[in-house]
Amino acid sequence: MNDSENAYVLSEMSWVDAEEYFKKHDIALLPVGSTEQHGPQNPLGTDHLIAFALAKEVSKKCSVLCLPPVPFGVSAHHRHFPGTIFIRPAVFREYVLDIILALNFHGIKKVVIVNGHGGNLASLTEVASMCREKKIAFVVIFQWWDAIRGMFPVDEMGHAGSIETSVNLFLHEHLVKMERAKDEEVPKIPRGGFYFPSETRDLTKSGVMGISTKASRDKGEKAFYIAVKTLCRLVRLLKETPFDVLIEQGIRAIRL
Repeated sequence: MNDSENAYVLSEMSWVDAEEYFKKHDIALLPVGSTEQHGPQNPLGTDHLIAFALAKEVSKKCSVLCLPPVPFGVSAHHRHFPGTIFIRPAVFREYVLDIILALNFHGIKKVVIVNGHGGNLASLTEVASMCREKKIAFVVIFQWWDAIRGMFPVDEMGHAGSIETSVNLFLHEHLVKMERAKDEEVPKIPRGGFYFPSETRDLTKSGVMGISTKASRDKGEKAFYIAVKTLCRLVRLLKETPFDVLIEQGIRAIRL
């Protein structure tokens, strides 16, 4: 294994290095995201760029394999904003499942999906459930914004809001155009036992949901490393817990 800081990034390893890893370890990180609008100030690749950065940092700290990111996701609700690439849920599920099956062929039985896009969650949960049911792999889904919830103002936590923009400022400031940042109050969704199928354009004109103008690099650094710490803890617990125990006990076997 080479000693660079990205030594555990699969796309930068040779097959010889990969073979060495697979002989000793049964866990991998799979970053997934989307290519979709994130307001006028953020890059379209925000979700997969953040997910990959998180996964790479944790792979370095925890000596765990990190796959290249899946850059497209379930994003049809953002399709009216140019540049958004949207994948059908069934196709997305099959694609992610095939990645997990390929990992399993090489001996990986534990997979942490580092999900950068909330629209992927339902499909990823289905894949995780199927993998556990068929004892292919124990799959856990991690979403960085859930790890920091409650630590920042609610109105800054929305899609393309200050916190997401802040993480972008910390990771790749050159891609953020803060002079374009907008604040938009999100309409309240009616309650009463019914559901309206909504699209992003119903809720925002700019693509920003909430406040984005309060973004800062310092906020982004704080959010990023809280998420890294939380994910590292999860990875270490999964490493310590036998696969059979995870399959049989699920969340009861993981004391977070």
